[in-house]
Amino acid sequence: MPMESEMRIGELARRTGVSARSLRYYEQRGLLSPVRDENGYREYDEIAAVHAVNIKDLMDLALTVEDIREAKELGCLDRPLGREAYCAAALDTVRARLESLDERIGRLNRLRGRLAAHAEEIERGLGRVRAG
Repeated sequence: MPMESEMRIGELARRTGVSARSLRYYEQRGLLSPVRDENGYREYDEIAAVHAVNIKDLMDLALTVEDIREAKELGCLDRPLGREAYCAAALDTVRARLESLDERIGRLNRLRGRLAAHAEEIERGLGRVRAG
């Protein structure tokens, strides 16, 4: 029989809004560590609910599993991120992800510019063919 503060995966999914599939994925990646009861069912405690929501929120920001694991190991996920100050130790990771995104956006903008110029060349060439 589960203890009062423990819940199974379905209840955790309902309480947190994180799908059972995502919870299993988090477990496979070492981000959640439920205990197993005698029947093999996953049992989650209250801190797992906080972790699950925080993990989902950080995944939605495109942080990597490794980024999130590091934050969890530092204790940065033990409180709701939306209500409490985030762990200062994770700021370097977030800044590095922003820098990486800025670089990717720059490359995409340059590629877009080259593609747009190529489209203009094609349009000019087609215009010459139609005029000729």
